Amino acid sequence: MKVLITGGAGFIGSTIASACLDEGIEPVILDDLSTGRPEFVAGRNFYRGDIADPDLIDRVFADHEDIHATIGCAARIVVPESVADPLGYYDTNLTKGLALVRSLLRNGCHRLVFSGSAAIYDSGQNITEEAPLRPLSPYARTKAAFEGALQDTTGGTPLRVITLRYFNPIGADPKQRSGLQTTKPTHALGVMIDRYRAREPFPITGTNWPTRDGSGIRDYVHVWDLAAAHIAAVRRFDAVVPEAGPRYLPINLGSGNGTTVFELIAAFEEVTGEPLAHHLTDARPGDNAGAYPNIDRAHDLLGWAPARSLQDGIADALTWNATRDSVLKDE
Repeated sequence: MKVLITGGAGFIGSTIASACLDEGIEPVILDDLSTGRPEFVAGRNFYRGDIADPDLIDRVFADHEDIHATIGCAARIVVPESVADPLGYYDTNLTKGLALVRSLLRNGCHRLVFSGSAAIYDSGQNITEEAPLRPLSPYARTKAAFEGALQDTTGGTPLRVITLRYFNPIGADPKQRSGLQTTKPTHALGVMIDRYRAREPFPITGTNWPTRDGSGIRDYVHVWDLAAAHIAAVRRFDAVVPEAGPRYLPINLGSGNGTTVFELIAAFEEVTGEPLAHHLTDARPGDNAGAYPNIDRAHDLLGWAPARSLQDGIADALTWNATRDSVLKDE
């Protein structure tokens, strides 16, 4: 089996490509390397270019007529950046995404596994796929808008779509072939690792939230588990989204119970064997208690559940953080 992976030189896309190779699936990768890394596609079927370039997409399918499905990971994903550059985010995540869909339809590729985001939901716990949407940033609104466009497109074309919605991927490829490429992570675990390496205290922003221990709750899922879910979606695609039935299906991915900040610190200390210095601060403007999804649909339809623990994700992220500069040699 062959799959096209757009954004396949990024953190998540490259990990999915590695998992495909391990599972006997041949990835064909398309990435413009605006944030992806050439080291992550070395030795793989790789096309450098824009997902909105119809001639390039046609060439990919001419070279690989047996592509079974597309996994769509190409997107811009940094929330503060989306606030500063909303037009750029709408252009990349919506306009270019729709151009890709046109090219897929033109080339007869009607199966799309879209790497979505649970940031489109309102805050809450045990969120199902039917929960109301409340995207709070330009980034999240582009993801919600593209989902709406995909759903509408499945109603009037042969396109069929599985959208996988998830919050915070952590960890790295367990074989350390790839990991988070940025040197300035903004998610909690990335900041925690940076503060730990620098021997600086980690800030806990707010301790009066309506959660298990008063600290904010977030959902973390190992990137290798995410890769396994994408592969399961490809393998089970025709059974889950048959041509004769509804052709658009969102599926939540995640831990199933979330992790509070205090729980994240405890897990970090368990992995490192050292206490993590931290201090309490006030909640920041725009903060909320947090959210995590219900993952029953992923279990029932994909046979998927997270196999790696929070501690596994922390350990793999720490290993990648220590070896990153030796893998990404030009920085």
